[in-house]
Amino acid sequence: MELDDSAVNDLVSLGLPRYEARVYLALVRRESYTAAEVARAADVPRQRVYDVLDALVRRRLAVLRPGRVAAFAAVAPELALARLMALQRESLERLDQVSATLTAALLPVWADGRTHTDPLDYIEVLRDPKAIAERFASIQRQATHELLTFCKPPFVAPAANNEGIKAVRRLRQAGGTARAVYTHDALGDAEVLENVRRFSAAGEESRFAPRLPLKLVIADAALVLCDMPDPMAGTGATTALYIEHPALAGCLRLAFETVWEQAEPAPRP
Repeated sequence: MELDDSAVNDLVSLGLPRYEARVYLALVRRESYTAAEVARAADVPRQRVYDVLDALVRRRLAVLRPGRVAAFAAVAPELALARLMALQRESLERLDQVSATLTAALLPVWADGRTHTDPLDYIEVLRDPKAIAERFASIQRQATHELLTFCKPPFVAPAANNEGIKAVRRLRQAGGTARAVYTHDALGDAEVLENVRRFSAAGEESRFAPRLPLKLVIADAALVLCDMPDPMAGTGATTALYIEHPALAGCLRLAFETVWEQAEPAPRP
């Protein structure tokens, strides 16, 4: 009679290796077997059966009956299964202790990790002109009460910059302010000057300075986009930094106010 595969699988789930499960199920069918007989009955390789039987004896699931030819018998199923369950409980108790110890060791590390902040998490470095233009439009849209800008060529946004005009108009309608300082170069560029006038019509206050240290946008004294020449990347290349840091934004806002006070009002049309 073939061994019941489901019974073999059940014994395996209780912790027995498959060969041991097969041999034990073969042993329960007769009073005793020799090693050679049980190897055939359980379909276990002859060279492995002695190790398997020794393991069952150590687990107290089988007993050795000495004689001219040694024989092996199964321990009663109720005792064998109770012993397997006891081994499983011991294993679970050990795992429970390991789990509790590991939890106690890892919890402080996990809690410390929740409070750790990478010092550069609030800085995003942008070099692609398209990405810079998109971030420029994004910071204009995010402003809720104040938008401050240093504008100098080359411009990353189209001269018309309709999105920027919409942002300024929305900001002013909400009671906010929008101020920009342009370089004197804008006065000699008809396209840029027309754009300055369109922004002015939308509610932006503008002034002009001989030079500006860098291109800069500050939204709500919290968000910053600054675009600086990159001497390592070649002529005309820039590196933009998008920064979410109120303290730094506050410092740059003070710098903006200093330049604003010294800049000249926009010329009359």
